[in-house]
Amino acid sequence: MDTLKITATADDTGTRLDTFLASKAEQLSRSRVKALILEGAVTLDGEAELDPKRSAVAGASYLIKLPEPVPAIPDPEDIPLDVLFEDEHLILINKPSGMAVHPAPGSWDGTLVNALLHHCRGQLSGIGGVERPGIVHRIDKLTTGVLVAAKTEAAHLGLSELFQKHDIERKYLAVTRGAPRPLSGTVDMPIARSTADRKKMAVVRNPESGVGRNAVTHYRALETFGTRDKGTRLPAAALMECQLETGRTHQIRVHMAHIGAPLIGDPVYGRHKGITVHGQSDAHIAGTNAARAFPRQALHAAVLGFVHPITKEALRFEAPLPEDMSELIDALRSLPIEK
Repeated sequence: MDTLKITATADDTGTRLDTFLASKAEQLSRSRVKALILEGAVTLDGEAELDPKRSAVAGASYLIKLPEPVPAIPDPEDIPLDVLFEDEHLILINKPSGMAVHPAPGSWDGTLVNALLHHCRGQLSGIGGVERPGIVHRIDKLTTGVLVAAKTEAAHLGLSELFQKHDIERKYLAVTRGAPRPLSGTVDMPIARSTADRKKMAVVRNPESGVGRNAVTHYRALETFGTRDKGTRLPAAALMECQLETGRTHQIRVHMAHIGAPLIGDPVYGRHKGITVHGQSDAHIAGTNAARAFPRQALHAAVLGFVHPITKEALRFEAPLPEDMSELIDALRSLPIEK
C-alpha cells in the first residue's frame, strides 16, 4: 500500500480538504480523494480526517494511504443467473445470497458483474466508454432479491436519473428480532459512516447538524411471531415490509436496528444472535434455534418497479422469498403467543 504525503502552505488555507489534496495529487480525482477521506484513508498526526469539506490547515502534513489498485475490467465468468427480465437495454436479476455485486477485496471473482459480462457478451454498448454493465444500485452480498443493470449508456443514464429522483418502487422483506412500536411507520433519519467504526453506518442523532445523507424508510409488520416476555406481550420476531424512498448504504439494516428491531442474522447491526421468547416449549426451542442459526441478515429485495427509461413501459418485478428465509419464517410461526 502506497502512501502520499502532502503538506499545506499558507496559500492553501481555507481550501476544501478534498479539493486541496486533489490539486496536489495529480493521479487522484477530487471524487476519489473524497471517497478516500470518507473511508478514513487520509490522516493528520495519526488521526483520520473524515470531513471532505474541512479546510486545509497551513503547515499540516496529510498522509493518504492508497489501497491496491482494482483490476480495471473483471473477467467474464459463466455463472448461472436467475433472469427476471431482459431486453436490448436492461436486465433484471434475482440475486442469490453470497454473490457480491462488484469485484472488491475478498470478492474479486464470482460477482454479478463477472456473470453479466459473460451473459451479456456482445450486447454491451459501453458505459463510460468501457464495455461493462451499468449498475445503478446495489444490494449487500448476503442480501437476496431483484437488481437491475443497464446494457447501454442511454439506459444507464435513464436509470440513474430515476434513482436520483427516487422515482422507483423498492420493497424489501426483513425478518427482525423483536418488532418496532408502532408496528408501522416511517423512519426519517440521516445516515452517515460511524465515527466509532468506519466499516459501519449509523443514524445521525442530530439531523440539524448537516452530517450524513437523508434516509427515509417506510415500514409495516406483515406478521409477528411469538411473545418476547409475558409482561409486555411484545412479539419475539416479525416479518417486516420496508419500502425505500432513498437508497443509502445498509439503510434498512441501520434504520430497523435504530427503532429496536434489528434484522435476524445481521452480523454488523444485530448486536447478538437469535431471539428472546417467553417459555421453553419444544416450539419455542425450535424457533429460537432457527433464528440463532440463520447465517446472514434476513433481508430480501422483493419488489422493483419503474418506468423503462427507453421504451417508457411500466415495469414491476417480484422475486419470491429464498428458501432459507421461508424456512426461518415457518420455524418462527411455531412460536406460541401468550394471551
